[in-house]
Amino acid sequence: MSVPTRPFDPAPVRVARPEEYARLRSIELEADDLYLTVGIGPFPVDDVHDRLDEMAVVFAAGDPPVGFVGVELLDGEAHIDQLSVLAAEGGRGTGRALLDEAIRWARHAGLPAVTLTTFRDVPWNAPFYRRVGFEVVTEPASGLGERRADERAEGFDRFGTRVAMRLTL
Repeated sequence: MSVPTRPFDPAPVRVARPEEYARLRSIELEADDLYLTVGIGPFPVDDVHDRLDEMAVVFAAGDPPVGFVGVELLDGEAHIDQLSVLAAEGGRGTGRALLDEAIRWARHAGLPAVTLTTFRDVPWNAPFYRRVGFEVVTEPASGLGERRADERAEGFDRFGTRVAMRLTL
C-alpha cells in the first residue's frame, strides 16, 4: 500500500453517474494490481460495467472518481459488491469514506445489515472491515452463501482464504 503524500483528506463521496462507469471499471482493474504485491492475482476479468448497472447504488469518491463502492441487495441486506480505490489514494481515508457512505445508505434504507466477501488475510480486506465492526459469517444466508459458492467456482479461493462478513446495523 502506498504512503500518502498529502495529509489525510479523503475525496468527497457522491452518487456515481452512469457515464462514469467505464472509468470505475478502470479504477477496479488498477486497484486489483495492488493484490499482486501480496502474491494474489491476476484476477479473472469480468464486466464490472454491467454489474454496476445492476447495483442498488454506486458511490464515487472524487470528480473525476478516484474510487467507488457498488452496493446491491442480497438476502434483504445491503451487500458490498466492490470497493476499489486507486493506489495513489491509499491511506487517505477514501476507502473508509466510501464504506461509511454505503453503511449510511443501508441504514437510511432501513436495511438490517451490510455484507461482503473478501480475503481473510489481506491487510486492506478482512482486517480493515473488522476494524469497522464487520464479523466473519461462518454459515452465510442463502444469497451470501451462493455468492461464496460462485467465487469458489470462479477460482477466487485459489488466491487465498476468502470469508463472508456482516455488519449488523
